[in-house]
Amino acid sequence: MPQILKLNEISPVADKEFPAGYTFTKEAENPDGIMLRSFNMHEYPLGSNLLAVARAGAGTNNIPIPACTDKGIVVFNTPGANANAVKELVICELFLGGRKIVDAIDWVKTLKGTEGISKAVEKGKSKFVGHEISGKTLGVIGLGAIGVMVANTAVDLGMDVIGYDPYLSVAGALHLDNRVHTADLDTLIKSADFVTVHVPLTPDTDKMFNAETFARMKDGAVLINNSRGELVDADAVLAAVRSGKIERYITDFPADCLIGEPNIVCVPHLGASTPEAEDNCAQMAAKELVDYIENGNITHSVNFPDVSAPRASAARICIMHKNVEGVISSITSAVSKAGINIANLLDKSKKEMAYMILDLDEKPSDKLVKELTGQANVLRVRVLG
Repeated sequence: MPQILKLNEISPVADKEFPAGYTFTKEAENPDGIMLRSFNMHEYPLGSNLLAVARAGAGTNNIPIPACTDKGIVVFNTPGANANAVKELVICELFLGGRKIVDAIDWVKTLKGTEGISKAVEKGKSKFVGHEISGKTLGVIGLGAIGVMVANTAVDLGMDVIGYDPYLSVAGALHLDNRVHTADLDTLIKSADFVTVHVPLTPDTDKMFNAETFARMKDGAVLINNSRGELVDADAVLAAVRSGKIERYITDFPADCLIGEPNIVCVPHLGASTPEAEDNCAQMAAKELVDYIENGNITHSVNFPDVSAPRASAARICIMHKNVEGVISSITSAVSKAGINIANLLDKSKKEMAYMILDLDEKPSDKLVKELTGQANVLRVRVLG
């Protein structure tokens, strides 16, 4: 029976999603699936039985995705499961960006033991005057699950919201409040009083906020980064804040050079640190693993296309292959020559990789499976009874 290895502490909510016979454990030499949160898997051995890795969260930088792809191992994440937790933190940070609340609280701590503390508070509070967010312009870069929720909530708080996302999905567009405007990135950067970034870290987004970006931003703008620290050039933002070009930088990813700097607020990666978010992520990750192991269905994979269909035939073959010409016809020809009828065929691609589900009227022979496995550009073949 399938063994699922957990490389981090995972919410017990996940246990309920595994059918009878599954083992969900911290110890497994050659597991069928792995579930993790922040564990660094880059030096971790990928066993011969390993079918899938599920990250209970959105980011997958801690997983060796190219190595997994080469071995036909699906990597799942859980987009949207922690979206509300991150959204609430971003909204909190909008207020921290407008008002000098953190500085004021730290100052009040220095007054402990002061006689006439009320007078001291009244005398010193003028140093911490801030401004309201209502009526200000918020730029939201990235309109995925989190970005859409932030944009919609900010509109309700009275902000003028501009969104930017060249890859906006249909689902994202449908959930976006019609009061949110969309614009190109340059317009957003130049117009926003507050900017919050919600994009993955890629070669294209690495240090997307740099000295040139800050030069184009509105004087006195506030930047909020809860996505990845590397999206912002730490030296450049430090210089921008010190010069007054950027009024405040708030990030969920502390860097040594930023900690303790005036007008820079470093939060210790609390975006998804709520029991509700951990429960949601664990539950979604477990469901993804089970559906793939049991049915070959892929949902929310970062390295293979999403392909799923209900089981309605005697046997199912799941084939991972390279997205090159001739593979589909080669596979279907082999099945046809074996005298087996194909009841249903689904095949989708994601960049260089593709995934096929073949529902057959009868179980394939070992000879046919061996032939399919040995075909050029085929990575992995699984047969589900």
